[in-house]
Amino acid sequence: MEYNPNTPDLVDLLRESASTHCSDLHLATGRPPCFRKNGNITEGNYLPLESRVCREMVLGMLNENQRAELEKKRELNFGVQIRGVGRFRGNAHYSRGSLEATFRFIPVTIPALSEIGLRPTVFSLCDLTRGLILVTGSTGSGKTTSIASMVKHISEQRSGVIITVEDPVEFYFENARSIIKQREVGIDTLSFADALENILRQDPDVVVVGELRDQETVRATLKAAETGHLVISTLHTIDAPQSLDRILDFFPGNEQKQILSTLADSLAGIIAQRLIPQENSDRRVLVSEMLTSTPAVKRAIREHHFEQLVGMMEAGRKDGMYTLDEVLEDLYLNGMISKEEAIAGARDPSRMEALRRKPSQKA
Repeated sequence: MEYNPNTPDLVDLLRESASTHCSDLHLATGRPPCFRKNGNITEGNYLPLESRVCREMVLGMLNENQRAELEKKRELNFGVQIRGVGRFRGNAHYSRGSLEATFRFIPVTIPALSEIGLRPTVFSLCDLTRGLILVTGSTGSGKTTSIASMVKHISEQRSGVIITVEDPVEFYFENARSIIKQREVGIDTLSFADALENILRQDPDVVVVGELRDQETVRATLKAAETGHLVISTLHTIDAPQSLDRILDFFPGNEQKQILSTLADSLAGIIAQRLIPQENSDRRVLVSEMLTSTPAVKRAIREHHFEQLVGMMEAGRKDGMYTLDEVLEDLYLNGMISKEEAIAGARDPSRMEALRRKPSQKA
């Protein structure tokens, strides 16, 4: 890429981000536009952005209502569609008084569930007609793609009504056997909580909640799962036990016993995932773990014995469960990831340190 001393056009930057297979574009005052590819941030070959220029670039992507909301709340989630390129999830925000933004590329094509790297248990979860499925992981761990693949699979496999509540809408779904209604916070509904308060009157079979971000949303999500619907949502947590802790933390101590009982009854499964560098490649590979609902898991949740859950996942292969360490071990032994990555991502680093590949397994 040649050095460009001129102020770049934001649409051109988004095109560049997509064409070079970057996941994110960052606009920050005092830095050139920056791109994230395979987890790493690199500066584009441009001059650092002045505060005024950065502000104009961001505001140029927003309509009047979005600008008003941004000035009121000081941050804004929004979607951007670039003809011939695809869709981006934008987040505008202030940093030290300057307006800045981040854009995440959303591919046009939703991958098939069999292509994303999750184990077969996920198909069994998608076949359920009730219960709560949580897909968890840090930002950039592929949660949105996993849920999109699940929704696509469900829509193709059975008839019904699927309603999503998102902030903003990311992947666009096509109706297959199911009707899919996508509702965007700020456009189609005022908030997650408002949408969920009325969603049961809209005859859904499957409800997708973009993120569990406050007590009201969690409470309404649990109610939907408890009343005979399949509910899929996300949390920013790194593993299955921490996900349950996070949900409990939304509620005061005097409510936690009831929430534990509701979780034990309604939870169908937790998929915790992350993306780590593939060995000898510029790609990343999905690592995940799966907790499914069994009588023992229900009892451990109801009694708040979350420390028992990892052991249950290790012993629960017949119930479709597996741990992050199991997947890391398989990936290392099959030459997909380095030992350093396996050790860094493991709950039990000593287990990974003891592993030895056969010569034929080396990448």
